[in-house]
Amino acid sequence: MITEMTYARQMMQIGGYNLVVCAKESVHVSEERGLKSLLSLVGETQWNGAAAADKVVGKAAALLFVLLKVKSVYAEVLTFSAKSVLERNGVECVYGKLVDRLIDPNGDICRSELAVESIDNPSDAPVALNNLVK
Repeated sequence: MITEMTYARQMMQIGGYNLVVCAKESVHVSEERGLKSLLSLVGETQWNGAAAADKVVGKAAALLFVLLKVKSVYAEVLTFSAKSVLERNGVECVYGKLVDRLIDPNGDICRSELAVESIDNPSDAPVALNNLVK
């Protein structure tokens, strides 16, 4: 039997999506880059216990996944800080590549990562991130 994480991962890779979240009776897919799609799920309870697959997961995305109460996350690229957040909150994480930081195309540290750098409580993440994704 295929696990929800495997299903989410395969959907992401085959479908060309950047984000897939699979729960028992709900599936969310997005081709958008960044956190806007993930932020739009905050407050929706159907993702409790879901599996997610995302191209790039930094600390900001990890905090949001914890807030959504997903049980597992696959990331093609995962930061050390994201791995720490997920593991500390009991979220299984599988990844292709583990990196120190997310760097934007200009060579700067990703703005969303800077916005949550000092945040440890997942509930505080949406407030810090909402202004960045508008």
